[in-house]
Amino acid sequence: MSGAVFDASAVLAMAFNEPGAEQAMIHLAGARISAVNYSEAGAKLIDKGLGPEEAFIWLGALRLEVVPFDTASAEKAAVLRKDTRARRLSFADRACIGLAAADGSAAITTDRVWSELDLACDVKLIR
Repeated sequence: MSGAVFDASAVLAMAFNEPGAEQAMIHLAGARISAVNYSEAGAKLIDKGLGPEEAFIWLGALRLEVVPFDTASAEKAAVLRKDTRARRLSFADRACIGLAAADGSAAITTDRVWSELDLACDVKLIR
């Protein structure tokens, strides 16, 4: 499968109409998100004042396929730590990159450092 895998940063750019929001929306059709990044985006929406129900209704409206974080996903994220630790990639970052790399998808993010790394997936910066 190829397509787009969203990082929470790209989802939040759309939520708050930040720079790059329009660029992120281009990649929405048929896109996916790791359950880890979905949870992170939901938590940040709640932190910013949305109620839990409102936050997850808004996320659901994006129609992103939420991909479970299973054993294979956990292993991919763990292996990525060695090569990304010096650049301080978070667990959620590695979950997104691992999902994108698993099937040749592009990772959609605002995190510029990803484009400086030798990753097994295409990185599309939205700003």
